Amino acid sequence: MAGGAAALVILPVADAAGATRPKPSSPTLPVPRSTVDPATAVGGARLASMGVVTDLPKGVPAPPTMRDVAWVVADLDTGEVIAAKAPHARLAPASTLKTLASIVLLPRIDASRSYAAAASDTRADGTRIGLVPGQVYTGRQLFQALLMGSANDAAYMLARINGGTARTLAQMNAEARELGALDTRAGDPSGLDAPGQTSSAYDLALIARKAMQSKAFRSYVQTRRVHFPGMPVPKKAAKHTSASGTPKPGPTLVDAKGIHRQTYDLTTHTTIMLNYPGAIGGKDGYTSKANRTYIAVARRGGHTYVVTEMWGLDFQQWRPTAKLLDWAFAYGSKARPVGRLVEPGELSATPSPAGQAGATSPADTVTTPPPEPTDTLLAAAAPQALTTPASGRDDNLVPALLGAAVLAAGGALGVGGVLRARRREARGEPRH
Repeated sequence: MAGGAAALVILPVADAAGATRPKPSSPTLPVPRSTVDPATAVGGARLASMGVVTDLPKGVPAPPTMRDVAWVVADLDTGEVIAAKAPHARLAPASTLKTLASIVLLPRIDASRSYAAAASDTRADGTRIGLVPGQVYTGRQLFQALLMGSANDAAYMLARINGGTARTLAQMNAEARELGALDTRAGDPSGLDAPGQTSSAYDLALIARKAMQSKAFRSYVQTRRVHFPGMPVPKKAAKHTSASGTPKPGPTLVDAKGIHRQTYDLTTHTTIMLNYPGAIGGKDGYTSKANRTYIAVARRGGHTYVVTEMWGLDFQQWRPTAKLLDWAFAYGSKARPVGRLVEPGELSATPSPAGQAGATSPADTVTTPPPEPTDTLLAAAAPQALTTPASGRDDNLVPALLGAAVLAAGGALGVGGVLRARRREARGEPRH
């Protein structure tokens, strides 16, 4: 991003798993350092601010206080940014980056064609749909897993089908530059934390605006529930019996190989789609470095607004986002714009050398690929690094994948796996 990136001052708190991340009850948010040049800030000079930016006439209240380091509210139709906080702070995007991946992959992978899963696809940390090596899945099913289930194994399989992870990342980064999302550098197609990987609340708004122009993308993110294929149905178990012994047909489908497969309900992971009237698109995310991230798009009364959030500490799923959307629908038409979303191809300049605003400290500096060197984060209380578990898994503090199950021991996928996953979720264990 022209003008530089923002760094954060962090108060780390150790968790039970050994990773250090702020507790949800912590009253202190990290503070971005002002390093963006207003003269070159993408979208307008006022968007260089690392504080809350508004231009409100008398009688219009300020936006709700959000426990996010950065957020943006923009009119998706006009491109006007009506309110923001640290919109160009470079932060880890977590699974909101799957939105950028979908922009690249949707036009390149045939939704109706079937593809066989490889063992390498299943080696994903965090949320997984439970792909079974050797079994086939349609492109449509893989995109459902990616955008509804936030499945990291689906992201890796789609990237492999597209020609490999390196090629997919190159295409994602090229797409980001085309959109003017110059704070964005993709390092993992799933959004799992990766060296040098960043985005910004402003960039996520650009990415969401582009994605929502795709009919296919809208179809996937607006789908609430589908039957997703699991393991083949044993020949002797073609029928299930009820408690009374009466045969009860099980939910099955026949794949491209003619194999009967058990299915289970896959419910959208982005819970604002289930709860907010007018919601028409979105994607959530969480990692130890990113904390809560969110994209939400809603339409009411002829207005369409996008809300993006990064490095959030309010883990109430969709409710914090709903507060910003409510404010936008109530006052967005009265608020004066503080910037705008640039159009694809509008920017010809390339990113200047800029700092990295990921969750790092002098003891844990993320290495960014040249020519973009990194800054570090300064710990407010002590020079303690904000670290990530060795796996770097994509953990969701409050999971919402109601019907999905992880790949159980031996590759079995079924009711037992779903119930175990739900028990883990009930205990509050991170999954995405």
